[in-house]
Amino acid sequence: MTKKNNFEQAVAGAHRRLDNLLQRASQGDEQLAGEDSPIELLKEAIAEISISLEETQVLGEQLQQQNNELLATRHLVEAERQRYQDLFNFAPEGYLVTDAGGVIQEANYAAAELLSVRQSYLIGKPFFVFVHLSERQKYRQIMEQLKQQGNIRGEELRICHHHGPIDFPSELNALAICHTEGDLGKLRWLFRDISQRKQIEQKLHEQAALLDITTDAIFVKDLHDQILFWNKGAEQIYGWQKQEALGKIAGEILFQETSPQQVKALETVIEHGSWQGELNKIKKNGDEIIIASRWILMLDAAGLPKSILAVDTDITEKKQLEAQLFRSQRLDSLGTLAGGIAHDFNNILTPIMTIAQLLPLKHPDLDESSQQMLKMLQSNAKQGADLVRQILSFTRGSEAKRTIVQPWYLIEDIKQIVKRTFPKSIDIKTDIGANLGNIWGDSTQLHQVFMNLVVNARDALSDGGNLQISVTKLFIDENYTRSHIGAKVGDYVMITVADNGVGISPEIRDKIFDPFFTTKEIGKGTGLGLSTVMGIVKSHGGFVEVSSQVGVGSQFYVYLPSCEESADQVVDEIPILTGQGELILVVDDEAAITQIIKTTLEIHNYKVLNAQNGIEALEAYNQYKDEIKLVLLDMMMPAMSGEITIRTLQIINPQVQIMAMSGLATAEALLQTTGISIQGFLAKPFAVSQLLNSVQEILAPSSEP
Repeated sequence: MTKKNNFEQAVAGAHRRLDNLLQRASQGDEQLAGEDSPIELLKEAIAEISISLEETQVLGEQLQQQNNELLATRHLVEAERQRYQDLFNFAPEGYLVTDAGGVIQEANYAAAELLSVRQSYLIGKPFFVFVHLSERQKYRQIMEQLKQQGNIRGEELRICHHHGPIDFPSELNALAICHTEGDLGKLRWLFRDISQRKQIEQKLHEQAALLDITTDAIFVKDLHDQILFWNKGAEQIYGWQKQEALGKIAGEILFQETSPQQVKALETVIEHGSWQGELNKIKKNGDEIIIASRWILMLDAAGLPKSILAVDTDITEKKQLEAQLFRSQRLDSLGTLAGGIAHDFNNILTPIMTIAQLLPLKHPDLDESSQQMLKMLQSNAKQGADLVRQILSFTRGSEAKRTIVQPWYLIEDIKQIVKRTFPKSIDIKTDIGANLGNIWGDSTQLHQVFMNLVVNARDALSDGGNLQISVTKLFIDENYTRSHIGAKVGDYVMITVADNGVGISPEIRDKIFDPFFTTKEIGKGTGLGLSTVMGIVKSHGGFVEVSSQVGVGSQFYVYLPSCEESADQVVDEIPILTGQGELILVVDDEAAITQIIKTTLEIHNYKVLNAQNGIEALEAYNQYKDEIKLVLLDMMMPAMSGEITIRTLQIINPQVQIMAMSGLATAEALLQTTGISIQGFLAKPFAVSQLLNSVQEILAPSSEP
């Protein structure tokens, strides 16, 4: 029982006792006797009043204490209410209290600031008016959900206000407060601006998309080499799908075996935080690839190593192109050197060959032994000339007269030669496609290309085997040209010479086209076969590729530009004719060459003037220009080059007949590089018949009677 009840009962008891005394005092005098005399009643009344006052005092004190306690409780409640109000008002997120219809009754400072209005402005406004037009239907669905479920969590809703520049995405949480009767009462709303979070999410989404778009392989592995992340680029490069790679040990699926370079890379990234270099890795299908790899050490919140981020770029194709380019540059350098040697060699061989042919004509009574020695000299000089010609074919493609060549006819001819001369243990097959088109080139040189290739195949089949030559037509597109040096967009005839012989080891594969490089025994090869192949094919606008595996065999692919023109008829050779006393000016800085040409021409009824250089040639021509029918001069001379000499002669006499000589250039190349027009060209070294026929081709019209 409470103190308030005790107080009320005590007062009621005192009233009852006083009423009893009052009744007794109002009775008749006859009843007032003994103890009920007025004096006694008065005493008793005074005693009752005294007791009641004491009880009232005690109870009053208790009531005062209770009031003090109630007042303290009230202050505490007020403080708590103020604390709640402060928390409500100063919370960093927007708080709203609405009625069941969504009309705002309370709003904190954050809500007013987010909506860019005064706090008082919100009171009485429907929350609905601050929802973006495009999402008001969603707001209605949220209200229905609140009525049915009593709360919502993490809903996104776009907030705006038509009176100001307010427009932001918000995350919305709400709670429905119901009356004791179960009716929907107030709604409590919490909303926050998630613009920054959405921007971060968008940025992360874009970064994730970039990780998948990039062609680089990007993956993360822990310090135990277990793969934690694997992007699309890694799928494309290595062939392992994401679900296959995650959780795998990187070293087990990306390396054939642990290499010292791999161990060094791990030590470096742990010590210095990063590493980059090249690694040899394998794909899912077992193919080996070369990777440019960058590793970055990832740290945890405590700054301790956590994982390694790897970014890998497949540079296999780039490395192959670099090797091809390096090989091409090396061949060009060797070609320049070989070309200079060939020029001097031709000047040496020219008089040797010519003298060996002239001596039997000048001395027909020579004994048989001397004639045999001269034939041997002529044969050896010719071999030397062929060797120089191979060098020139390698260096500059030494062009002869180009005609239309039918590839099927060329290969069939090679096949017949192989069948007649190769061991019977070698089985040769040909596969010639249809509609091949033709090749614009020198049939003799192309014949040499494929003879060199089949001879190499024969040597690789020392114990017998299969040799196959196939011909097909293909179109090379721009994408193919990016990864193949020498290739251009267009139609090509591809001739493949394949064998199942010993193969070529990777260590020497890049050297096989170098001049004078050979793996054959001394005396069994010059090392010029494949370099000649490369030079001739290159001069025809084509390129060569090779693939080989030790113990399996080799395949050489020769690509030559295709043309649709029909083959021309073969032109008969011009017979050797003697002169009719025409005067020819011979200009060369090599005295042996001028002398032997002079002797040859004089034997065949020509008159000759010699000059050692361009200046002497101009002097002689000025003196005898009315008599000189032809000027035969070398293109490479000191003091005044052949080009300047020709141009000066043509100024003196535009009708001058000129035949150039060179141990390097061709007539076509001479015309392209110098732009001069000449009537004939003679390549050193030359035979007597070549010299005389070339002279007759120019002088024949003017030598008629």
